[in-house]
Amino acid sequence: MATSGTTAFSPDIGEIVEEAFERAGLEMKSGYDLRTARRSINLMMLEWQNRGINLWTVKSFTKNMDEGTSEYTLDPSTIAVLEMWLRTDSGNVSSQADYHLNRISRDTYAGIPNKLTKARPLQVFIDRQQSSTLATVWPVPDESSKYVLHYYVMRRIEDTGSGSSYGPDVPDRFWPALAAGLAYQVSLKKGVEGQRVSALKELYEEEFDRAAGEDREKAPLRFVPGGYYR
Repeated sequence: MATSGTTAFSPDIGEIVEEAFERAGLEMKSGYDLRTARRSINLMMLEWQNRGINLWTVKSFTKNMDEGTSEYTLDPSTIAVLEMWLRTDSGNVSSQADYHLNRISRDTYAGIPNKLTKARPLQVFIDRQQSSTLATVWPVPDESSKYVLHYYVMRRIEDTGSGSSYGPDVPDRFWPALAAGLAYQVSLKKGVEGQRVSALKELYEEEFDRAAGEDREKAPLRFVPGGYYR
């Protein structure tokens, strides 16, 4: 028997919601059902970001640094900073170089005696505020055209939007977890009997664990024996 020859299945938010309602043994009947389901998806996406790093949300950014300026506001989509480094002489084939910035705590930064010292930045304090993420470097840059701040962040997952025709901002490997998670959330809201709610929660956790287990770096890891201290 011939197969379709296509791999184009891509459900929109409306289809995900319909699937979730069906799994909960319910039928989506009104615009409010869609609205409350979208709200649940948005909250669930934030909950996913508290579970760990989602590789599809990792994004790189750059920011030019100015002489004497220690504090820089990072991209507003930033949830968490993963890596940060300094590039000197960007674009110069003979002299461009990257230097990893050592991340320090608030207490460590507060304990630096002279926070106005000018030189190539070596350390960075990441301050996660309610509506923004700030990076404070030390020493303070001693030139305006020499340094570029490069960083990887885990960005916020996009909202579902106001309609039902948008696609979810998750890769296809997470669609089963999305449908299972929404079915569980809907069952809580709609007063589905307890045994089914428990089954939906268990399926949701299983689907998420499978997707998260696959959503990881595939680079090989090597351990090399080293010296020891007495």
